[in-house]
Amino acid sequence: MTAAGTGSPPVPAGLSPGRQALRRLRRNRFAILGSVLLLLIFAACFLVPFALGLDPVSVYPAQRHQPPSLLHPFGTDNVGRDYLARVLVGGQTSLLVGLAATLASVTVGVLVGALAGYFAGRVDEVLMRLVDFLYGIPYMFLVILIMLMFSETARGEALPVFLALGLVQWLTMARVVRGQVAALRRREFVLAARLAGASDLRVIVSHILPNVAGVILVYATLTVPAVIILESFLSFLGLGVKLSWGQLVAEAVSVVNPIRSFWWLLWWPGALLALTLLSLNYLGDGLRDALDPKTRAAGSK
Repeated sequence: MTAAGTGSPPVPAGLSPGRQALRRLRRNRFAILGSVLLLLIFAACFLVPFALGLDPVSVYPAQRHQPPSLLHPFGTDNVGRDYLARVLVGGQTSLLVGLAATLASVTVGVLVGALAGYFAGRVDEVLMRLVDFLYGIPYMFLVILIMLMFSETARGEALPVFLALGLVQWLTMARVVRGQVAALRRREFVLAARLAGASDLRVIVSHILPNVAGVILVYATLTVPAVIILESFLSFLGLGVKLSWGQLVAEAVSVVNPIRSFWWLLWWPGALLALTLLSLNYLGDGLRDALDPKTRAAGSK
């Protein structure tokens, strides 16, 4: 019996592990749905504004708060700017910040986790106590503290945001990688590499990390939506990027009133943000099941 949404027969054992994982991923309907939705969202955010020459900054006060129409499919905002252009260009920022911050967190987390798991002893003790200490501090407090370290002119730019988010999102990655590396360091193929004269760096890079790549990929996929949510919250507080989905949601909430509802200002960025997060989670779950068939089998019992 298979889990709902996968419905896949056994994969031929003669294939390589990578091909088996790819076939399992292709047979996961939710993972494919998430992948297709992500491709559509990326194409809409990065290609449509360029292809249509959309302008997210030009102001037309006479057209303020216009509902969706043929001229403005997503309506206009409180100063008459085309909302389709602002939502799609804001999507570029949210997606790029999510990817960049995830890359930074994966880099730091893998480095710390690999060193702690491989060398063990005092190195492991020091690095893991650092992780435990940082875990005891609320994420948002750290992020806001790092953001406040930048000058007033730098705030609102993408670089401080993805640095701040990347520097606090690596903790879970470090723990996961540390556990995997600690289990692999005593395996026969690692001992054989050491006996053959391979350096510690070569053993880690060439023999251990390739066997942890699947776990790293899954956690990286699931980190992207977490980073996007944090960036949106920062934008809501006024510490995020100048134009992102979070900032658009914050602007929309500020004009909500019981007299007149400008629903499109909240609907479009909120819907695309929710759809992106849902797609990333579908893809992350699919990668986890594809790369670890034991998890999928256990979940289907």
